[in-house]
Amino acid sequence: MKFYIATDHAGVNIKPSIIKLLENMGNEVVDLGPNNNNRVDYPDFAHKLCLKVLADEGSQGILICGTGIGMSLSANKHKGIRAALCHDAYTAIMARAHNDANVLCFGERVVGLGVAESILEGWCKTNFEGGRHAQRVEKIEL
Repeated sequence: MKFYIATDHAGVNIKPSIIKLLENMGNEVVDLGPNNNNRVDYPDFAHKLCLKVLADEGSQGILICGTGIGMSLSANKHKGIRAALCHDAYTAIMARAHNDANVLCFGERVVGLGVAESILEGWCKTNFEGGRHAQRVEKIEL
């Protein structure tokens, strides 16, 4: 799987560990920045990532800020993006299985590395179930 990843200044510290975890699972990861903790505006990085995911069929995205809220709000402005704010493995699994989410959001200030690892494992091992969920996902795209 190909992942694009972006953060803001409040998510940059955990990013190298997340990239390493994803690569160790056999994924390709493209880092869209930033590369330091100087203050930046999260919508700029969310929009940049969403445009990449939309242009690269089958890819997925990971957005990290302090809480994950700002990134998820920004990402969901893009038609075709289904960004899910996840705080644990269960919400990540359900976002993939029932909502066909293609962008994972979480907060560096909310989850530690251990929880982030379980979120990533749940996300990566889960596929969209389709069926009755497909009709609901279509309604999101109105």
